[in-house]
Amino acid sequence: MLSGLSDWFWQEQLWFPKGLGWADLEDRDGRVYAKAQDLWVALPIALIFLIIRQIFERTLATPLASLLGVKETVRLQVPHNPTLESYYCNITKNPKQTPIASLSKQTGFSERQVQRWFRRRRNQDRPSLLKRFREASWRFTFYLLAFIAGLASLIDKPWLYDLKEMWQGFPVLTLLPSQYWYYMIELGFYGSLLVSVASDVKRKDFKEQIVHHVATILLISFSWCVNYIRAGTLIMLVHDSSDYFLESAKMFNYAGWRNACNYIFIVFAAVFIISRLVIFPFWIIYCTWIYPVTMYEPFFGYYFFNGLLMVLQCLHIFWAVLIIRMAIRFLTHNEKVDDERSDKDETDESEEEEEQAKKDMRKNGPVQNGHTVHNNNHSKIE
Repeated sequence: MLSGLSDWFWQEQLWFPKGLGWADLEDRDGRVYAKAQDLWVALPIALIFLIIRQIFERTLATPLASLLGVKETVRLQVPHNPTLESYYCNITKNPKQTPIASLSKQTGFSERQVQRWFRRRRNQDRPSLLKRFREASWRFTFYLLAFIAGLASLIDKPWLYDLKEMWQGFPVLTLLPSQYWYYMIELGFYGSLLVSVASDVKRKDFKEQIVHHVATILLISFSWCVNYIRAGTLIMLVHDSSDYFLESAKMFNYAGWRNACNYIFIVFAAVFIISRLVIFPFWIIYCTWIYPVTMYEPFFGYYFFNGLLMVLQCLHIFWAVLIIRMAIRFLTHNEKVDDERSDKDETDESEEEEEQAKKDMRKNGPVQNGHTVHNNNHSKIE
């Protein structure tokens, strides 16, 4: 059964135009071609990335955070309450008014105290500034180096300047060492992101991030197998061209460098829109959608490859809307740029609750709820 499934999966009409097949990609005459089994190399590379990331965050990112004034967030610990903790872990982290009233009766707390308990408990689970900074600095380092390496490997290639050249001689295109390592490193990195996404800072676009990582891995793998390598390298270069600006803006944001964060974000927004909403659809996708059918009949792989590109483009539009909203808010109101994809810490609300609690104390004396009311002096940039 497995043999039959493998034969069906690798049948040539799914992967190649009519008249072409795997035999055309066999090494000969000193020419080397991409092979599906090469993709296994990305697995140990992904593991190496996970190890390097841990070392990087501890030995480089943490001292850099300290240098820029980013400190580990110290959050106010909530008193342990079995009833509330069970409800928080097993039912919901953000109860509505009716459950709050019920929990108030069960615990003897006032409704305000129950709300404050849940708010502080949610804040306890939110990642600290230091964790966010270390993640951003890791991604910034990779995206910057990947963009430089990709540009260096493509700067002398004719298909960087004339996109029609990416299909000249297809699929019999010799694999270059720079293309091999560019592909394996990018595939390994996105594989490591897919593994670490469960422990990384979760944002509101968590599901979109998963879709993006899976689509990117499929796109890189498929383009490798069918020798769409020239198109693949251009796609990776376009995607790497803006991401390091975003990560550097985040780093300055976590460090409290408002002006640097805002202006770098504007640069990022401009580069993102040009690269993802102009170059990618009107140059790259146009070239992969229009030019190939002038040389061969459409086949499954042609539709699959372009379908993945369209998935990425839909994600680009989704993120572009968020980016434009943030940019307009900054340009029109000179507000601080915040990542709308992030789950906002509820520090401000907690502080309001604490201020109200102080007023209650002045009017009615200390609230007897099993713990004293502390001043929650959290940083505004958490």
